Amino acid sequence: MPTLPPIERRSLVDATIAAIREQIGSRQWPVGERIPPEADLAGQFGVGRNTVREAVRVLSHSHMLEVRQGDGTYVRSAVDPAETLRGLSRASLLDHLEMQRMLETEAARFAARRATAQDIERLRAALAQRGEYRQAEDTPADALEAFLDRDAALHLAVADAAHNDALQALYHHFSAAVRSHNCAIMAVGDLPEPDLAAHACLVEAIAAHTPERAAACAHALLTPLIDLLRPGEAAEH
Repeated sequence: MPTLPPIERRSLVDATIAAIREQIGSRQWPVGERIPPEADLAGQFGVGRNTVREAVRVLSHSHMLEVRQGDGTYVRSAVDPAETLRGLSRASLLDHLEMQRMLETEAARFAARRATAQDIERLRAALAQRGEYRQAEDTPADALEAFLDRDAALHLAVADAAHNDALQALYHHFSAAVRSHNCAIMAVGDLPEPDLAAHACLVEAIAAHTPERAAACAHALLTPLIDLLRPGEAAEH
């Protein structure tokens, strides 16, 4: 077995996690293979066994590793979903908007096929509560935050109505980054922001169980802003 490089002195757990990911990503430890015992890893990385144990625990929670009691720890996946999602959080505004549009378009399509009467009731209630945002000189400082909470509640209701666990989990994780970018967008008054009517189009298409109409309404919500940020794509829509 090749000697593993000692890790740098930063957060020891984080550094150990990164070192384990590197071994897996470089195929030193292929998927399905048992990784070295805890004591061996501690010696190779130059850290304590508790540090290795915590790193393995974190990577087990993200399903990159699998701990089998009495048998050792095995590589379950070459990709760490948690790290992928953290990378999404660091992406640019345009990247986020394109990802948001893709997720919301597919969520709307699934929701139109699968939404229950209870889902539709929730969507209509969230739409009514969302309302419109009109900024004026006397608008309270927290009004934008409250509006974004209501807007997020509507979009999360669409994702939940899709009844796809993987899509729901990704959208719920992604929604925090989406909200922060939406706040930045709305702070700039001359950028296009989808209005209540555009969201009503989406909700009613889902309620009517028309998947392609719902997908088109969802896609249209962010297209003007994406076209503004990347003008070369405007001709494609």
